[in-house]
Amino acid sequence: MDIVAERKPAERKVTTLAALTENQQAAIRLIPAEADAVVEPLEATRPNAIFTGRERFDAEQARIFRRYPVPVTVSALLPEPSMVMAHDGYGVPLLIARTKSGEIKAFLNACQHKGSKLLEDCEVHKRGRVTCPYHAWTYGIDGKLIGVARNEAFLNLDKSERSLVELPAREWGGIVYVQLDRGHAADWSQLHDQIAADFTALGIPDAFVYGRKTFELKANWKVILEPFLEGYHVQRLHAASIGDLFQDAPNIVDLFGPNIRQVSGRMGYVPAMLDEDPAQNIHKLVTHAYTAFPNCVVVTSQYYTSVMILMPRDVGHTTVEYFMLTPGAPTTDKAREVFERSYELILGVFGGEDFRAAEISQVGLQAGVPETTVYCGLESNIVRYYEALEALL
Repeated sequence: MDIVAERKPAERKVTTLAALTENQQAAIRLIPAEADAVVEPLEATRPNAIFTGRERFDAEQARIFRRYPVPVTVSALLPEPSMVMAHDGYGVPLLIARTKSGEIKAFLNACQHKGSKLLEDCEVHKRGRVTCPYHAWTYGIDGKLIGVARNEAFLNLDKSERSLVELPAREWGGIVYVQLDRGHAADWSQLHDQIAADFTALGIPDAFVYGRKTFELKANWKVILEPFLEGYHVQRLHAASIGDLFQDAPNIVDLFGPNIRQVSGRMGYVPAMLDEDPAQNIHKLVTHAYTAFPNCVVVTSQYYTSVMILMPRDVGHTTVEYFMLTPGAPTTDKAREVFERSYELILGVFGGEDFRAAEISQVGLQAGVPETTVYCGLESNIVRYYEALEALL
């Protein structure tokens, strides 16, 4: 979905059609005029247990969230060397650092003396070292142990053997992925190069983090994900907010392994609009919505991009971290007003409408109703995504 602010901020970067990858452009040119869009009926169901069952949740944890690298944050949150932050979203204590050379690294946030957290908050810190609050052991931003309080009191302590535990990490199109389970070698095969290229063309790696908010939701992670895979709810759930901005029509969909890209035209869209002005902002006409394996949602808007990471904590508990990315920091009063208003709007739509819908749905699902969920032609992407997940399970 596309959340549109009314006024254009001054001196901002604009994404044109030509700035996108050839693959993105080809998909966009397949979008039909609103009047020509056809909904194909669908017959598909999924059992209640995929949202409420302990067996299914444990299988997802073992075979997806611990087997493969998962997204933890956006690159833009650590834009400069010597930046570090803690991350606890998956229940694993992490340190994410951008080293002095600019490389992203991930460590367990645990001191090699007695396991204490080195950083206790999840804010970004600009520093070249971190010191344990318990006994003041100090580590470089590269994870190496560089200082031990009262070092002379330890017999045969080799600091080189007490570096922080490092986990495989990689930046993929501006999203930082980490392998959480040390028992598995990092398997990056589910992260498709085309999605990374798309994200780079959309400016995600070099964006500015205008807003960041964490939600603790009483819902299964897939119940929260579903609205971002379908347009069926938009004119209904969002009737009082943004529903009148969007076509009630299917998207153009491409699958890249278990990654899904959806592109759709805004209300009143006709293909001829694409070539009226080569310098126009493509986001005025078209919305991109991605589900990046396995739990990262990216949605483009006219002035900003939304990124959400849905981190399963239990069958009916999910931590969602939301990022509002803009092409740059606001530099004028007009830009500041637009970004602020857009941020308030998107938090209201996602938090007050999409996330609320997920929580009230989870209540019924936990009560066993319905026994099977039925999907229509406007929800076909949900079924495609579940088929990809089920292949890995």
